[in-house]
This record gives sequence, C-alpha cells and structure tokens, in this order.
Amino acid sequence: MSNSIDSKNDNRTKIGLTVYLGFKRIFDLLVSSLVFIICIPIFLIVGIFIKIDSRGPVFYKHKRIGKNGKTIYLYKFRSMYNDADVRLKELLKDPKIKKEWEENYKLHNDPRITRVGKILRRTSIDELPQLLNILKGDMSLIGPRPLVDGEIEKYGKNKSKFLSVTPGLTGFWACSGRSNITYKERMELELYYVDHMSLFLDIKIIFKTIIAVLKGHGAK
Repeated sequence: MSNSIDSKNDNRTKIGLTVYLGFKRIFDLLVSSLVFIICIPIFLIVGIFIKIDSRGPVFYKHKRIGKNGKTIYLYKFRSMYNDADVRLKELLKDPKIKKEWEENYKLHNDPRITRVGKILRRTSIDELPQLLNILKGDMSLIGPRPLVDGEIEKYGKNKSKFLSVTPGLTGFWACSGRSNITYKERMELELYYVDHMSLFLDIKIIFKTIIAVLKGHGAK
C-alpha cells in the first residue's frame, strides 16, 4: 500500500515538473523574443561605443558548461580588451592575483576591462546578447549561472545536481549580491535554486533581479 502511494506521489511530482518546465520554456521564448526586439536600438548604440572605445569585435563568445555537461558558448557584449587572455596570463604571475583568480574566477578592479566595459558590467547590459542563448535553448531566463570547466569541480559531489538544470541569464545568486558574496555562498544559493525551483521562486527572482539591476548591486 505504501509503495503504491509513493509511486502515485512520484508520478504527480514528475507531471508537475514537466508542466512547470514546459511553461518555463514558453515563457522564455515569449519574453526573450519581445525583449530582444525592444533592445535592438540598444544593441546598435552599444556596438558603436564598443568599437569607438577599443579595437576588437562587438560581441564575445565564452565557452561554458550547460545542462548535463553540454558545451555552450555564452554571448556577451565585449567588455574587455581584445588581448584579455594574454593580459590574464601576465597578471597570474603575481601570486596574490593568482590566488584571487583561483578562489573567485574573477578579479577585483580587473585591469582587462575597458572604459565602456565597466559601464556595461555595472548596468548588466553586457549580458543582453544572452537572449540569443535563451532563444536557442542553451539557457533559460532563470537558472544557475553557467560555469567554466574549472569552476564546476568546486561543486564536488553536487556537480551532477548543478548540471541537471538549464543555466539562466539570472538566478538566485545573480539577484542576491553577485560579486558582494563569497564563492561558497554563491554555490549554496545556486544549489538552493536547483532544490527548490518553482514558478513562485522564478517570479521572486525576476523581481529581485529588476531591483538589483536598477540599484547596481553586486555588478562589477
């Protein structure tokens, strides 16, 4: 009798999750399409300023890990100098900078960021091209931020759990302080979302993200 009840509860949970994920995908497509069309003038203006400010392409593709370990390429407005990778190798020769990079995978007051790039990051405008990732299905509007190869190992036994969901443009960590919190706290927030993702939590994150972007909390 107990096994029968458990089986019914599991089926209801699976059906509920399927309905939720289906609704979420429809919502992703509708919202990202609408926002992309509205933001076309912003894309053009930002592109002009990027080209004026420094040499290099307007957009930047960064290799990340998507759902189930699939390799995806994150689209962003270029906010760093075109030789940022070369500059990073030089910067990492400093033991203090290397330690900071290995702990957080980012640098405080990163000298590789351009003048326009600082504004794009502070306002989160550099993330707008990821609307294309959402339309492709590589990402969702809400979910854990996609990681690079080295980062995923930090999740240890929770690695598979983290990779079981589609990464997002924004998420529980992204709207809760971003650079203002430690990497350990970031992992806890991302895994909390994986364990508790729901329509209610997604709506909560959307509103928190709007407030965070307007106030510039944690954006660097």
